[in-house]
Amino acid sequence: MELEQKEQLINKLAEVAKVKSHINTDLYSKYNVKRGLRNNDGTGVLVGLTEVGEVMSYIVDDADRIPVEGKLFYQGYEVKDLVNGFFSEGRYGYEETAFLLLTGELPTASELAEFTQLLSNVRPLPEGFTEDMIMKAPSPDVMNKLARSVLALYSYDDNPDSTEISNVVRQCTELIARFPVLISYGYMARRHYIEHRDLYIHAPVAEYNTAQNILHMIRPDGQFTELEARILDLMLVLHAEHGGGNNSTFVTHAVSSTGSDTYAVIASAVGSLKGPQHGGASNKAYAMMKDLREHVSDWTDEAQIRQYLADIINKKAFDKSGLIYGIGHAVYTLSDPRTVVIRKYAELLAKEKGQMDLYNLYLLVEKLAPDVFHEVKKSDKLVCANVDFFAGLVYSMLGIPSELYTPLFACGRIAGWSAHRIEELVSGGRIMRPAFKCVNKRRPYVPESDRKDII
Repeated sequence: MELEQKEQLINKLAEVAKVKSHINTDLYSKYNVKRGLRNNDGTGVLVGLTEVGEVMSYIVDDADRIPVEGKLFYQGYEVKDLVNGFFSEGRYGYEETAFLLLTGELPTASELAEFTQLLSNVRPLPEGFTEDMIMKAPSPDVMNKLARSVLALYSYDDNPDSTEISNVVRQCTELIARFPVLISYGYMARRHYIEHRDLYIHAPVAEYNTAQNILHMIRPDGQFTELEARILDLMLVLHAEHGGGNNSTFVTHAVSSTGSDTYAVIASAVGSLKGPQHGGASNKAYAMMKDLREHVSDWTDEAQIRQYLADIINKKAFDKSGLIYGIGHAVYTLSDPRTVVIRKYAELLAKEKGQMDLYNLYLLVEKLAPDVFHEVKKSDKLVCANVDFFAGLVYSMLGIPSELYTPLFACGRIAGWSAHRIEELVSGGRIMRPAFKCVNKRRPYVPESDRKDII
């Protein structure tokens, strides 16, 4: 079959599949289907319990949901308090955050030192892994390379299938340590073999923590400033966990409930996070803001910015999706607590990098976007800037290529995924099996001689 024939056949099959896959939207209401596992009031359908993380955006008063400033808790501790704690005490935070998520308790100084040393010891990849599993099959998307690399580590594990908690903790600790290496080398393979640029591979440094090693491995000279490392460390902390209901963490619970191995579970979560409506949103938000800068001549002109945002909602600007990426969240209404923290430290970085004009533009868009949304959509829905809005700005000021924005999200979230996997194995005990109602009509079998062409 010639290439043109193949393409024509595929297009015909796609047309038929698209028509046959359409379900009358009225049926969702008729059968009270919780689309997206969400209730009619926008809250998520309660499908599980967790102690790992809590997302708070409203209080209930006499059965009324009252929006409040967003809060995020890791194992009962409010994230802003954790951040204030390690910043004020002059420490990095990601390693102790990972310890907290895995164990439920903050580490003492000696426990933190031991855990940090453990991560350093297991960070190097298995012998031959970089050459055989990363360099030989470069991927245009680092997230796909990350998922493949995670699955490949199964073959290098002497006990890959055991779900004994001690074994799972070992596997998760190794993944937390190795994710920075996997994404850094995956990006280098892409950079060299797909972009045809220089190849450089820096081995992780034993004395460096997670954030320091990432900056060391993705930069040609391996150099970075103290502020750069602390800001990246902060981003990893803020991405480390977000309750059990976000898509990738729900996937972690769902696949863990089948009894599958750690590598299959985490690779599934990586696939979920890649989506532009989940972890991939930071790339979209950054690209949108880049497009705005190209089409708005005066970054301080509110009228120009309002018009651009209105054009986005009306599907006339950027990707014509009608979405202002980085604005709005499934849970948060008045504010995203991660955004509040990032905004503060992004200003410090903007001052160091001489990019206050760009930072102020982000502040202005954050301020104007909710008003434009309400005016154009004629909606009273409360929307605020989410973590993805400022993430791309921070990463760009750190000189990190956009291909690594979502992989960096994964580097932080692997700690939360690990904690949720352990929790599911210990407390779940039942395979997740939601219901789908089939609304297709039953039909008698048709012999081949009586069938009619559909393409």
